[in-house]
Amino acid sequence: MIARLRGVLLEKQAPEIVVDINGLGYEVLVPMTTLYNLPPLGEEVSLYTQFIVREDAQLLFGFSDTRSRQLFRDLIKVNGVGPKLALTVMSGIDSDDFVRCVQEGDTASLVRLPGVGKKTAERLIMEMKDRLESWAPSAAASPAVAAQPSASAVLAEAEAALVALGYKPQEASKAINALDTEGQTSEALIRAALKNMVS
Repeated sequence: MIARLRGVLLEKQAPEIVVDINGLGYEVLVPMTTLYNLPPLGEEVSLYTQFIVREDAQLLFGFSDTRSRQLFRDLIKVNGVGPKLALTVMSGIDSDDFVRCVQEGDTASLVRLPGVGKKTAERLIMEMKDRLESWAPSAAASPAVAAQPSASAVLAEAEAALVALGYKPQEASKAINALDTEGQTSEALIRAALKNMVS
């Protein structure tokens, strides 16, 4: 079991990142909530991880804190929710907002997430409610500020990330174009687009 990684952040292309540890590059899948808080490329990063072995792949998922990893572990225990959907859920909605939806039985907000239909939303609420009784809201973390790439690269990266999360290319493009993109990072655009698409 790989429980934690610490190394140099080599690549960042949502939802995948590459972490170099003594010359060995680890490909890690991270939710957007973790991506927002990553340091600039070339700096040290530390992640709590969940290693999942399937018949056709070995996947490593990374999280900025242990509570996010635990939420991921709880999500994949829900009937019909695999690692990819769990990652999408955690990317499309803040953890505290997700917990609120579960505790209040808010299926309307959950079905706005890509890949979550009414039945899945109802299952999430039913199966997660008891597990999240002790959840305490966290203090908001500030995303790290990285060097600013070109405006076109920022837009392309933001759209690609939304598509990787399950949105259609047209939806992703429309969501990004509806924002004030001037001077924004791709992480900020992704965050704003997801907030608008879920709200």
